[in-house]
Amino acid sequence: MQPISPQETRHGASPLAIFWIFLKLGCTSFGGPIAHLGYLRHEFVDRRRWLDETSYADLVALCQFLPGPASSKLGIALGIARAGLPGGFAAWLGFTLPSAIALMLFALSFERLGFSTDAGWLHGLKIVAVAVVAQAVLGMGKALCPDRFRASLAVAATVIVFAWPTAAGQILAIAVGALLGWRYLRPVTLEVAPSLSFPIGHGSAITAWVLFFGLLMLLPIAVRMTGDHSLALFDSFYRAGSLVFGGGHVVLPLLRNEVVPSGWITDDAFLTGYGAAQAVPGPLFTFAAYLGTAMNLPPNGLWGGMLCLVAVFLPGFLLTVGALPYWDALRRRTSIQRALQGINASVVGILLAALYDPVWTSSIRSTGDFALALVAFALLIFWKQSPFRVVVFTALGGAALAMF
Repeated sequence: MQPISPQETRHGASPLAIFWIFLKLGCTSFGGPIAHLGYLRHEFVDRRRWLDETSYADLVALCQFLPGPASSKLGIALGIARAGLPGGFAAWLGFTLPSAIALMLFALSFERLGFSTDAGWLHGLKIVAVAVVAQAVLGMGKALCPDRFRASLAVAATVIVFAWPTAAGQILAIAVGALLGWRYLRPVTLEVAPSLSFPIGHGSAITAWVLFFGLLMLLPIAVRMTGDHSLALFDSFYRAGSLVFGGGHVVLPLLRNEVVPSGWITDDAFLTGYGAAQAVPGPLFTFAAYLGTAMNLPPNGLWGGMLCLVAVFLPGFLLTVGALPYWDALRRRTSIQRALQGINASVVGILLAALYDPVWTSSIRSTGDFALALVAFALLIFWKQSPFRVVVFTALGGAALAMF
């Protein structure tokens, strides 16, 4: 077990200590949101004994229930449990900073060094997105659609998204999943977990809920009244972070619908950055930092990257703070359990739609591209290679294909 430092007592830890713990995790946690949950469990259940298995599972359930990045919300909750709201912010900052900096530097280098979007190695980064998203669809499908009814919900969600390829279509798919899940699915059996103390008062929780819904409703009005592009950018990324169930991969189609049709960024640059995001550790939501940096219109560069990064993570932070004092009572409601199962099945369908468009349609142009994507998928699924290695392999493979 990890020795307890002077800054980390049995009953708490300083925000600075929490920051360094999560900074280390942010530098080493490759593999996506499901893998991140494993890293966090090893660090805080096995090594540091901050909580037991049952309490950890309880927190994971909360983070899966709320929109936003599950692993980041889990880290925020753990930080809050040890050092209040400053601890939650320190956990988020440490876990997010490494990948955000790496992706902003990639965007700046891509633009300033004059890389061509036709470069073979960059096309390889687009191809690897096919393998990574396919892996996510397969893994989530097995876990969240174990029967015919939920598999059918996933297919229905895919059809809805294809019929209405906008954010409204995805919201409709989630709503249909929630309604049918509530009506036809059985609630899950919950174990009684020991309580985990969160030093958040009901006043702070209510304030977080008011801020969450207030920004969601008032930002579009402010954009229409002022026409300010910075506000429009913040509104788009805040809305994407507010509506994503299922983690980082599902944010892909939402963000694309916000930034590509508007002309803020090209589809090639979007998919290139998504491929690069697979090569860095930490939460996939930091892809927003790349998009903000690579925007065609100001604010872009480092300011644009930071603006989009804060906007996409802020909803998850507010929802976590608002839900922690009430979660245990809420999750025991059978209606919530049934609806959540339907929502999770719809998330699989949304991700399946994203696998085809834009990931497949923008990346696979030849039999060579398909073969490279197939090999990358096999390396991930059967050979259990890390996403970082597969990204490097596919970038080199793309360069080789361009030569021939």
